[in-house]
Amino acid sequence: MAQIIDGKAVSSSVKEEVAAEAARLKEEKGLKIGLAVVIVGDDPASRVYVNNKKKACEAVGFQSFEYALDASTTQEQLLDLVQVLNRDDRVNGILVQLPLPKHIDEKAVIDAISPDKDVDAFHPVNVGKIMIGEYSFLPCTPAGVMRLIESTGVDITGKNCVVIGRSNIVGKPQAMLLLQKNGTVTICHSKTKNLKEICLNADILVVAIGRAKFVTGDMIKEGAVVIDVGMDRDENGKLCGDVDFESAEKKAGYITPVPGGVGPMTIAMLMKNTLTAAKQQAGIE
Repeated sequence: MAQIIDGKAVSSSVKEEVAAEAARLKEEKGLKIGLAVVIVGDDPASRVYVNNKKKACEAVGFQSFEYALDASTTQEQLLDLVQVLNRDDRVNGILVQLPLPKHIDEKAVIDAISPDKDVDAFHPVNVGKIMIGEYSFLPCTPAGVMRLIESTGVDITGKNCVVIGRSNIVGKPQAMLLLQKNGTVTICHSKTKNLKEICLNADILVVAIGRAKFVTGDMIKEGAVVIDVGMDRDENGKLCGDVDFESAEKKAGYITPVPGGVGPMTIAMLMKNTLTAAKQQAGIE
């Protein structure tokens, strides 16, 4: 039976580190750290995420600035707000909650955020830096996954690492981070042939495909580290991941549950990115 990787415990330790560093910087340098979160419209899931981010800011001692805009907000109005936040010295990080209403071009909005305040690491400049291994910020979910793997004590060097999913937010940056830690990386997706065979060779398997219980125990190598990034609903409407936990747990060496695995890490790493941004903007190493 696999050991459960407790995302809540690991995320708590990250937030404690951030809170301690933020308190020290405030005391020694007078540095106040602020995160601006922009939400457009009233998507219920987005509202939950925004509320969680506000709570996390409070927990680590950051100021949080929320901008809740009407669903009818134009792209021009949103871009104007982003420019105001780019110039606001109280704001160290800017996060525009996705998805945006259909009439707004997400790419244009992401491109408008200053790369120095892009704590989601979605801006093309930051994406490019990840490719060459000279990054300031990492996308929050892949960074959280790396921290979870690290918590197991498993060394990535030389391991066969398989990432299922090729999104710009998780799959692609995840593959780069594993590669930078000297893993031998295979990226799989919906068109991959012999997927089961490839998965069975994985010492570390990261699943981010967005399909409930897609990966089953018979696809997992004995003793592998299995990280489930998925957040789905099963046939009974119950929250589950992209991995069939019940069958996978019997084969894996380590496995993340859903909920309580990768989810808590995403917001913890967002706090870490905001701290990094504040230090860079203040010229603090």
